[in-house]
Formats: sequence, C-alpha cells, structure tokens
Amino acid sequence: QVRLVESGGGLVQAGDSLRLSCAASGRTFRRDFTAWFRRAPGKERDFVAAVSQTTNNTYYADSVKGRFTISRDNAKNIVFLQMNSLKPEDTAAYFCATDVGRSFRSYSERSRYSYWGQGTQVTVSA
Repeated sequence: QVRLVESGGGLVQAGDSLRLSCAASGRTFRRDFTAWFRRAPGKERDFVAAVSQTTNNTYYADSVKGRFTISRDNAKNIVFLQMNSLKPEDTAAYFCATDVGRSFRSYSERSRYSYWGQGTQVTVSA
C-alpha cells in the first residue's frame, strides 16, 4: 500500500504562483510514474504532469507547459508541482497519483495509477 498526501493549495490571484507537494509513504519502492491530475467543477479529472521515478523524465499537458514544473525529492519521497503564472482556468482540485510499476498504459491515463491522494484545492481569481 502507498499513501499519498497533498498540500499547498490555496486561493491566489491570476499571475501568482503556488507549489503543491505530494508526500508518499508505505511501499514506495516499486513506483514508475508519479503524476498530478486536476478536476475542475463539472469536468473530468485531467492529466497535468508526470515524472518518471527512474529516469526523472517529465511530461506535461499542453495547457500547463511552460508554466508548471514537476519535480521530485526521492530521499524524502515527495513530488512537487510548481505552478507559475496561474490563470483562473487553473482552478481545480489537484490530485497526486502513483502507479505500482511498469504498465502498458500511458503516464497520462488515469487508469494507470493505483494510488491517489485526497486532493488539494487551488482557486485562482481573476
């Protein structure tokens, strides 16, 4: 079992920055990807960013590319999402997710991930 706890959400103005954290505990050694997804009101849970636990390669949704940065601190089992130049359309609940190893499913697919955090709310005012 892996437990994920997100933190760092809040209410900010357009153009501001936030850094989200995802702390993992439990059986974390078999992970391949850790990702962030978000769910805006009335919408699906969409892929935001992912990082490979083995290669450190990073991947982003087009909507956040150039503004968001995903990174990891393996020693502390924490994955971060630095969000800059926030826009009102970034308003959503943000969820951290991790898999249990290699999978044929893409890093951007929700079904790849077995473990999810409880989410942290990000609200960006205009």
